[in-house]
Amino acid sequence: MVARILLLTGWLLLPVVALAWHFGPGQDQKALDDVSRHLREAERSAKGDDYSSAIEEYDEALKALPEGRLTESRQIRLEKAKAQMLSKRLPEAHEDLRGLVDEMAADSSTDPKLLADARSSLANAQHYTTWLMRLEGLGREDWEPEIEAARQTFKLLGEEAEKRGDKTAAKKHQEDLEASIRLARMDLSELQGLNLPKQCKGCCSCKSRKVGKKPVPPKSNDIRSAGGSPPIDDSGH
Repeated sequence: MVARILLLTGWLLLPVVALAWHFGPGQDQKALDDVSRHLREAERSAKGDDYSSAIEEYDEALKALPEGRLTESRQIRLEKAKAQMLSKRLPEAHEDLRGLVDEMAADSSTDPKLLADARSSLANAQHYTTWLMRLEGLGREDWEPEIEAARQTFKLLGEEAEKRGDKTAAKKHQEDLEASIRLARMDLSELQGLNLPKQCKGCCSCKSRKVGKKPVPPKSNDIRSAGGSPPIDDSGH
């Protein structure tokens, strides 16, 4: 008799438990499913070079992300900024990355790998911003702080990679460092003879949005050897 009462009570409580899960952990799970869906769509759009749609999906993923998911939020913001750089929104990406790096650098709990990725992306944004500033005729006092910040970051990342024995990353950051040095030393006429990097095409003018104070054939598509244009991140995207 007692067993029947317990069984009946448990059966009657099932809807209550299900409801509690739905408005508690169930809601978080539903939200995370939505986040995953938006991220998959963002990745699909990026692979098809539809970076504007990818940015929209990243925004939707951020909206759906439950509170307290700080690391996931930062990862999504970083991927969104990378898409911005390829969607004619370099100044906006530069600004967002600078804020993200400052935020993570001040947080002792930050994932070092994520911080390094964000720093690399910011340095790339600074590199391409310098490229645009020089083409638009801004003076050295305007663009030099940008390329110097990129140079210092690539040097730091290379040293960190050397310490942890990652020779591949160290080599890449050394190449990026050398590319930034070449960009700063190159004559404007040489720079004008190079193909404009994808990250710079169609971007808003840097003249109205000054950011942060902190032998090769002229038409070669190998712009790294021609004058220094690092890839957008460690994955080569």
